[in-house]
Amino acid sequence: LAAVERAIELNGQAVEFNKRALALGRLAAHDAAAVQRELAATQPVRSIEPAQTLDALVERRMTYLTAYQDAAYAERYRTLVHKVRDAERERSRGLTGLAEAAARYYFKLLAYKDEYEVARLYSNGGFLKKIEATFEGDYSLRFHLAPPLLTRPDPHTGRVSKREYGPWMMSAFRVLARLKGLRGSALDVFGHTAERRLDRELIAEYEATVDGLLGQLNVDNHVVAVELLCLPEYIRGFGHVRAEHLAKVRARQKELLVSLQSGVSRKAAA
Repeated sequence: LAAVERAIELNGQAVEFNKRALALGRLAAHDAAAVQRELAATQPVRSIEPAQTLDALVERRMTYLTAYQDAAYAERYRTLVHKVRDAERERSRGLTGLAEAAARYYFKLLAYKDEYEVARLYSNGGFLKKIEATFEGDYSLRFHLAPPLLTRPDPHTGRVSKREYGPWMMSAFRVLARLKGLRGSALDVFGHTAERRLDRELIAEYEATVDGLLGQLNVDNHVVAVELLCLPEYIRGFGHVRAEHLAKVRARQKELLVSLQSGVSRKAAA
């Protein structure tokens, strides 16, 4: 118990709350009814985060994309989101959600986690601060990675296994992070892999989808358009896991495009 409580203290996040949760969990294992009485006597306190405006959402993501790539990349993001916002106001007056969907999921596609981004996140200082705040004494870092240029998929399963790399990877991350300007260029050695080509294809497909639906947007098909722009939410994971999710997303995308073009709402289509 002392070791667990010490780990909570070292983590430094909501220490008293987490200690109380631990104590209640131990008590529940012994006397669940006592925990129920305790909770019933406690008035719930809710902390509600203020509603976030679209502009604030866009600005925060632009800051991230500037660090991810550069200012021009961030401006590309803002241009598309504002185009969606203007079309939504003009063609679907009184309805909202489409511009926010674009703000969230166009960003997700643009900020795909490639080798340069992994290197940046490991080497920008934040990772080491978390490690230092969590562990004490002497420790050594080991990274489990599957670099596309050094790892081959299993010939039978098609799945890629990660390999272990030592502390020297931190130096490699710092160097690689500085090369992010090569992302997507002819000199991008990682950009020729199937995974990275797919990342760029998904961005282009999303931009084409936005251009296609804005001309057809109206009050009746607004809900279909929102779901269409939210589809990247379900593209998750890497390798074969991502491929499985993407197949489902593209199947749903076809259904929504048919619904959009026929001018019916999602409810009617269902």
